Amino acid sequence: MSAADDQFREFVRSRAAPLHRAAYLLCGDWHLADDLVQEALAKTFRHWRRVQRADSPDAYVRRILINEVNRYFQRRHHVPAPFDLTNRSHDPADPAHPDASGGLARRDLLLTALLALPDRQRATVVLRYLEGMTEAETADILGCSQGTVKSQTSRALHALNHLISRQELPL
Repeated sequence: MSAADDQFREFVRSRAAPLHRAAYLLCGDWHLADDLVQEALAKTFRHWRRVQRADSPDAYVRRILINEVNRYFQRRHHVPAPFDLTNRSHDPADPAHPDASGGLARRDLLLTALLALPDRQRATVVLRYLEGMTEAETADILGCSQGTVKSQTSRALHALNHLISRQELPL
C-alpha cells in the first residue's frame, strides 16, 4: 500500500458523509446518492494525483460528483418528476399544535421543492446554503462566474419561496 493510497483513504474518510449528503440533496434518493458518490470516488481514485495537485481537492471532487449527477439524469433521459406541491392534503381533524412530525413534513416539503428546481439552480442552493460554500467556491465547482452563481441563486430562492409559500405548512 502506497502513501497515495493512504492519503486517498483518509480523504474519503473525512469527506464521505458530506459528499453523500450533497448527492442526496442533488438527486433526492439515498440509494442513488450512494451509487453516484461511489462513481465519483472511483473517478477520484483513478485521477488521485491530479486531484491532489488541484488548488482545492474538495472542490474538484464535488465537481466530479455534480457531473455524475447530471450525467445520470442525461443518460436516463430522466428528469426528477415534477412535483405537485398544490395537492398536499391536510386532515382538518389534525390538532392545531404541531407534533414531532411537523419537522419531518417541513423537511419533506423543502426537499420536494428543491428537487423541483432546474439542475443548476439546485446545485447552487445545495452548495451555497446547505454546504456553506462561498460564491467564489461555488463558481469554481460549477465552472461559471460568480455573477452566474448570484443569478442562479436568486432565481432558485425565488422559486423555492414561491413553491413553499403555496403550502399551508408553517415554516
